[in-house]
Order: sequence, then C-alpha cells, then structure tokens
Amino acid sequence: MTPTLDVETELWGRGHLTVAGMDEVGRGAWAGPIAVGIAVLAQDAPPVPDGLADSKFLSEAQRERMVPVVRDWVGHWAIGEATVEEIDRLGVTAALRTAGWRALAALPEHPDVIILDGAHDYLSDPMEETLFCPERSIPPVRTEVKGDARCAVVAAASILAKSHRDLHMAALAGQFPQYGWERNAGYGGAAEHLDGVAAHGLSVHHRRSWRVDAALTAGTAG
Repeated sequence: MTPTLDVETELWGRGHLTVAGMDEVGRGAWAGPIAVGIAVLAQDAPPVPDGLADSKFLSEAQRERMVPVVRDWVGHWAIGEATVEEIDRLGVTAALRTAGWRALAALPEHPDVIILDGAHDYLSDPMEETLFCPERSIPPVRTEVKGDARCAVVAAASILAKSHRDLHMAALAGQFPQYGWERNAGYGGAAEHLDGVAAHGLSVHHRRSWRVDAALTAGTAG
C-alpha cells in the first residue's frame, strides 16, 4: 500500500490549513523509550516524495535515505519521548500521551488537526485529562487504522520517529552490547536480546513493568 494525501486533502477541504500526522514507535519494546513523531503539512504541500512508505516496510538503508527527504518535504516536524521510568510509573498509554504532548510542544505552532495512527486516541483521551496539564490545548484528532500505510503525513512521522529511536537504541548498545539493541531496537522477540537478559539480567534501560518480567517468569528467556 502506497500512502497518499487523500485524507489530508479531505481535511484541508474542511478548512484545516495545516494537517499533522502522528505515529509512535517503541510501544511494545522491552527496553528504551517510547518515541512519538509528528509531521505537519500545509495545504500547498508539494507532491508525495518517491519512496515514502510506512517505516515498517522500509529497510534501514531505505528509511535513512528518506529521513532528509521527509524533513525537507514537511513544513515542521518534531519528536517527543517518554522515558523508561515514565513508562513504568504511568503505564504505556499515559506514556504515549506524554510523548505525544512533548512532540506537539516542540513545534513552533500547533497544527489545525492531527491524523493519529491507530484506532485509539491516546493523545486527547478525556478519561485521562486529569493526569497531565498540556501547555496548549490539543488540536482535534482523527484516528486512522493503518494510518502510517495510508496517509502520507503519518508515514512521514513514522519514518522520523523510527529513525530517531533506532539511532538512540544503537547508541545505548555501545554501553550495553550484550543485548543486541543496535539490531533489535530493544524489542523482546530477538533471540540475542532474550539470551542477553538470561545471561546478564535487566539493564537500567529495561522496562520493569512491560512484558519483560512476565516473559522471564514464563521461562521465555531461559
């Protein structure tokens, strides 16, 4: 599936002059932060650049080649993170919200509307409003299942977020080479990560509350 500007064009037609895409990476990882990327397009945006796709469908080399292309294509972009400590303390949904709000706060101005990848609006869920107080009100959010594959501006955000987090995990791997994070980005399905946890235990960058302990208890890691 090649992402298009169909949804963005619909929103521009409704009077939203700037449309943002937002996507997360690292939600299900055993180690490292959650990162949320946001990319903003104005109504006069250039055509979708060749090679743009959901970051999950790109090789590392393809993705890194697209990073400067995406940065030049979008009007503004930003990355927000939630730390391992915040994920453990707040839970993954509130941590996603925190990272998303930080990404928004890093923009010079808020977009008129946000296309959020997925079915659940973790960014502006009214059930969680009392947990935090954002500096500025959250723009309207439109959720899109497979938004990173369907909507070009969400695909752009996904590429920026994944590149950012993968580089961060590769840097951490220099300090903790036993887990193979430069290859698995902190996800638990990789044998080298499981073997590293079994042999060396959890590092300070592992999430104590997110799957790791359950997998170890079940004997997955040894």
